[in-house]
Parts: sequence; C-alpha cells; structure tokens
Amino acid sequence: MIESAVLVLNRNYQPVHVTSVKRAFSLLYQGVAKAIDDQYKLYEFEDWAALSTTGDCIVTVNRAIRVPRVLVLSAYEYLPKGRVRFSRLNIYARDHDTCQYCGRTLPRSELNLDHVNPRCEGGKTTWENVVCSCVPCNLKKGGRTPERAGMRLLRRPFRPRWTPLFRGAIRRVTYREWLPFLRVEDASYWNVELLDE
Repeated sequence: MIESAVLVLNRNYQPVHVTSVKRAFSLLYQGVAKAIDDQYKLYEFEDWAALSTTGDCIVTVNRAIRVPRVLVLSAYEYLPKGRVRFSRLNIYARDHDTCQYCGRTLPRSELNLDHVNPRCEGGKTTWENVVCSCVPCNLKKGGRTPERAGMRLLRRPFRPRWTPLFRGAIRRVTYREWLPFLRVEDASYWNVELLDE
C-alpha cells in the first residue's frame, strides 16, 4: 500500500507526476501539498487525517488515515517540459498494443515494430514512421510500403505529446479519483530510447 500510486497536480490542477503513498504523506504532512477529495475540496494534513477512513488507508499507532489518491502542490504552477522517449515500449503504448495493420490487440511478446516506409527505401526510425505490428502482418508487408503490399494502416504514426504522469515508472495503474485530471492521451512513459542506426 505504501508504494502504491498518488497523482500529483500543480496549482493549476495539471498532472505533474505520480508519486508513492509514502512520498505523498510526506508532502501532505510538510504542508507542501494538499489532498483533494472527490468533491474537489482541499485538505491539509490534520483535516485529511480526521476524515473517515473509507477505502485504502494507512494504519498508524493511534489512528487510520485514508490514502489520498490526488494531491495539489501548494506553490508549484509550472508543468515540466520534456519529451516522450522514442522507445519500443512507448510505441506499443501509443498504439495500445494493437497491430496497426490488422487491428488485433496482442501481448507485447507477440508484437514487433514495423517501418511504414521501409528502411531499405530510406525510411527513418522515427515516431512518424514506426508502428506496432504483429509478426504475420510484418512478414506479409516485408520491405514494401503498405500500399505496395496491399495493406492499410489503421492510423498514421505520430509523435505523442509528452505526459509527466509515468516518468520513470513502468505502470498502467490509474485510480478512479485521477480521471477528472487526465486526458485520454495520458497513457504511459516508458524507458529505453531507440536510435536510428
């Protein structure tokens, strides 16, 4: 429970990052952030600790305290700048683990990457030219463009907007309390950068 996730918002109620419950309680206790409930009411630590303990809670020596799933930072207004790393897992996440040719959603172990414009024809390894595909579709397409292979892309590849939510984390966990603060495209932030060799 102490390592589960809490969404952290800036003063403008924009997602800044996801932190652990342990860190969230530290921010709340120090007065750096306030907890927000499902009615969008803000609470400082003592007020939050006095609420009833429905749902997930942390038990201390003398009381149980409800886990806040969303915090609002008291003094931070800016959204950090960054970019989505071009990686295999980020491409899978962007394409929702779905082959962009046949539309089948598969486990990642059964997926690979395909260059829409083949590398043998000068296609680059970029967000705008790489898609998630299943092995049979990748083999069928081969070193041709989708048009020459008689295949159609479900969606043109694109560079996703950066999202701070899962910086440094490999998780797909979200909580009901987060939904009012998230956009549909806020999905994940994965690890290893791919390079055009």
